[in-house]
Amino acid sequence: MNLELEINQLSTQLIKRRLSICTAESCTGGLIAKLFTDKSGSSDWFDCAFISYTNAAKQLMLGVTKSTLESSGAVSQPTVIEMAEGAINKSNSKVSIAISGVAGPGGGTKEKPVGMVWISWAGKHYETETQCYYFDGDRDSIRYQAARAAIKGVIKYIVKNA
Repeated sequence: MNLELEINQLSTQLIKRRLSICTAESCTGGLIAKLFTDKSGSSDWFDCAFISYTNAAKQLMLGVTKSTLESSGAVSQPTVIEMAEGAINKSNSKVSIAISGVAGPGGGTKEKPVGMVWISWAGKHYETETQCYYFDGDRDSIRYQAARAAIKGVIKYIVKNA
């Protein structure tokens, strides 16, 4: 999957507005950060990545509360909101992407099936937004679809808010 066009659009928007971005990734395991750093010059707009795969890492690195994880689970709107806002608070970034989902092939339930992914976008001075997606395919396909949705979503988020 080639996301070069979207990443170029994102970098243009961030540079134009003098913003930097960070990621808080779970199911994508750093894929979004990898795609960002594949672009030469990304240090002008990409600050850092938090790869918080376990609940303990989400708590330690991003400040996700134990009560949120116990009541809502790792794949939930409240969790990705806390991940996105925690990434902003623990970095020099002005904008963040947070993502948590079930990439499969195992791990899905009736309530949270394989392919379910929550994404959140936060900004230092903007209201946090979230969206839930349901993707089809194998593990790699779900992860790439999620990364694409996160990148497209953050472009809209920045244009709308900044």
